[in-house]
Amino acid sequence: MSTPVAVLIGSPGAGKTTVGRALAERLGVDLLDTDAEVEARAGKSVGDVFVEDGEPAFRALEREIVAEALASWAGVVALGGGAVLDPGTSADLARHHVVYLQVEFADAAKRVGLDTPRPLLAGNPRTRLRKLLEERLPVYEGLARATVPTSGYHPEEIVDAIVEGLPRHREGIR
Repeated sequence: MSTPVAVLIGSPGAGKTTVGRALAERLGVDLLDTDAEVEARAGKSVGDVFVEDGEPAFRALEREIVAEALASWAGVVALGGGAVLDPGTSADLARHHVVYLQVEFADAAKRVGLDTPRPLLAGNPRTRLRKLLEERLPVYEGLARATVPTSGYHPEEIVDAIVEGLPRHREGIR
């Protein structure tokens, strides 16, 4: 049975999808972005799943997808920002090479586009994002085997730092 080469975690705007694509390409493996997989299975956007079905339904589908990915995905996995809050996911992550993509608040705010609809940022998006980052920081740090800052770095530089810390695949890197 295969397991992920690396699992990327971090807040919205940390660069999990962008860096995940670049890392997967560098390693010659595939990327599984759990938010994209939620959308594919639900047949609608993450925002629509939240609004139409509710957060519990979103989290249940997300948990199912994450569990499957952690058990059998042979490439890179990029988790949605809140996936780590599930106790089962947190426990499952203990057996994997988890990379926390750390982002400064100002960069996260720019990257997520506070004018874009994001269910968890409804109301006052700046305040909600700051609170979300503060609440999740200890979880991200506690799960990470490696922490890689993303603010001020190009995705390829971030990939270099991740690859340097990978426990396997060092030999086969292009």
